[in-house]
Amino acid sequence: MHITLYRKYRPKDFSEIAGEGDIVRTLKNSLDNDRISHAYLFSGPRGVGKTTSARLIAKGVNCLKNGISSTPCNECENCREIDNGNFIDLIEIDAASNRGIDEIRELKDKINYQPSKGRKKIYIIDEVHMLTKEAFNALLKTLEEPPEHVIFILATTEPDKILPTIISRCQRYDFQPLTYGEVKEKLSEICRGENVEIDEGSLGLIYESSGGSMRDAISILERVIITYLGEKIDEDKCSKVIGVTSKSLLKEFLDIIKGGRVSEGAVFLDKLWLESLDIEKFFKDFGKYVKNLVLEGKLEAEEGLGIIGNIFDSLNKFKSEEDKRLLGYVVLNSLIKKTKQEVKEVVVEKQVVYKEAPKKIETSETVSREVLEEVPTVNISLEDIKNRWTEIVRAAKNEKMTFSAFLMDALPYKVEENILYIRFNSNLFAKEQMETEYYNTIFQDVVERITGVKLRIKYIFKENKNEKGKNESDFTSQLMTYFSEEN
Repeated sequence: MHITLYRKYRPKDFSEIAGEGDIVRTLKNSLDNDRISHAYLFSGPRGVGKTTSARLIAKGVNCLKNGISSTPCNECENCREIDNGNFIDLIEIDAASNRGIDEIRELKDKINYQPSKGRKKIYIIDEVHMLTKEAFNALLKTLEEPPEHVIFILATTEPDKILPTIISRCQRYDFQPLTYGEVKEKLSEICRGENVEIDEGSLGLIYESSGGSMRDAISILERVIITYLGEKIDEDKCSKVIGVTSKSLLKEFLDIIKGGRVSEGAVFLDKLWLESLDIEKFFKDFGKYVKNLVLEGKLEAEEGLGIIGNIFDSLNKFKSEEDKRLLGYVVLNSLIKKTKQEVKEVVVEKQVVYKEAPKKIETSETVSREVLEEVPTVNISLEDIKNRWTEIVRAAKNEKMTFSAFLMDALPYKVEENILYIRFNSNLFAKEQMETEYYNTIFQDVVERITGVKLRIKYIFKENKNEKGKNESDFTSQLMTYFSEEN
């Protein structure tokens, strides 16, 4: 009989759990020093090891060979029955199906019976947040003072829905989504065990699709393995099974955008449509692809962030449009127009312009008069700018999404002789981008619109000595944080 990979490779002791190092260490110490709590609350997203850890606690307190230990033997009758899911003293309750007060009353009646085969009876209540308020209240007293032979382990994906009085009676552990490295290591181990050859790009795609859930990642891997049974798995094959856009298609579209080939882009989108690919999802995948190129240094940050901003501006503006192919044409046109505009700006910037030298000014009186005529005195203070800074940043973001990233580190510094100085404390890259004519012009217009005063803007940089040399990595970290949820 076929056993799914998730069950086949379920951890048999704490050393096999991927991630959650601090939680694992604490639970192992509790078992090894016989300091086990009467009630636990495991919270976190699906598939990150909550139920697995609960079963390992059950195994750790009921192992016949090693006694109460964080390293059960996995050979005795109790260990084998817990692995197979038929240990009589391990009771798993699905709160989604048994959420009423009657079920909890029945549970309260049964917990007084001594364990049949083990040292402790373990009650695992999964999705405990689904219990009704009355059921929670019925559970309260039992959780506070359960019989010596009983351990409760509550598992939930939504801890905010659990009554504080319940939480206060449990030892709480918050499980986190697994990192790429942790998932990759486990998937590679499974592939070696199953004699499957798979490339790293495929493992990356599986991780992104799993959202940091080990159970989901293993299930996706199994689907890919079955689809290409006996074959080497590469990124393109994996993309087809998972339903994400392949990198070859994304690269092809980026080349079309850079080349400004509108008609070729329209044909490309029509092809996606005919192949029943989701156009909106394609553009979101394209945004992720461009972000990764920026972070890897394979695409200029200004160009990449401009593309991402354009995509999401268009998707948000036309989110109610039902014909996604038409939406695709709008995004295509917007991206190519922006690319042509940037190319034009670069060409203009590279032109050498010779100007006639200014005539010599003879007297200081002339200088004063000319300065006064050119730069009228304005009535605005630094405090006025600071008070409206949040509004200015929000308005700039509405003009261009990239301002949100560039202005994260910026604050108004001083106003002097009609010049507003903006200071960047650690992000030199953002300062340099704001100094470009393209971004400075837009931002200057935003400031004038919000304050009602026309100011010239200068950008200054004050680097923290302790952070010297970290600007590039810091900005990369900010970018990853800013775009990580990505949809």
